[in-house]
Amino acid sequence: MFDKTVRTVDPAQRERHADCMAAISADRSKEAFAELFDFYAPRIKSYMLRLGASDSEAEELAQDVMITVWQKAGMYDRNQASVSTWMFRIARNRRIDAQRRQRRPELTPDDPMLRPPEIEQPDALLARDQLEGIVRSELVKLPLDQLRLLQAAFYDGLSHSEIARAFNLPLGTVKSRIRLAFLRLRGELEGGT
Repeated sequence: MFDKTVRTVDPAQRERHADCMAAISADRSKEAFAELFDFYAPRIKSYMLRLGASDSEAEELAQDVMITVWQKAGMYDRNQASVSTWMFRIARNRRIDAQRRQRRPELTPDDPMLRPPEIEQPDALLARDQLEGIVRSELVKLPLDQLRLLQAAFYDGLSHSEIARAFNLPLGTVKSRIRLAFLRLRGELEGGT
């Protein structure tokens, strides 16, 4: 049967945890931190799991929250909130930050996608321009039926089956005409170079 009782925080425990925060802030008390760590770290991990974090991510986030407790215990004000409220607010914010990082990964300056393209050397640029000119002049020499299919494949980006439907041709005919066009172009280009 479902337990309908409301769990309340033991006032003595609440004060004890607030005293631990004060001891961490004032004296860097490792004993006080260990007491809070033993009590809250498993609870924070469980909370992270309920929020959808993986086991390793939940463990890492719980560790991160506890490090923040150690570093920023002086920011805790027992008159504003309980230790648990303060810590779980930090945990929730850490989870939100982690989700944002996953959706928008950090960019690294070494990423090849962020580098500008290399400047093409003048001789390579000239050679490419000459080759493009030769290809254009050879394309107009192709039979019209081969040229149309080649244009549909490379300029329009159609697949062989899409070309067959568009031109009302058998698929084998489309493939053989494109292949013949390539062989003819290759022969002209290899013969000319």
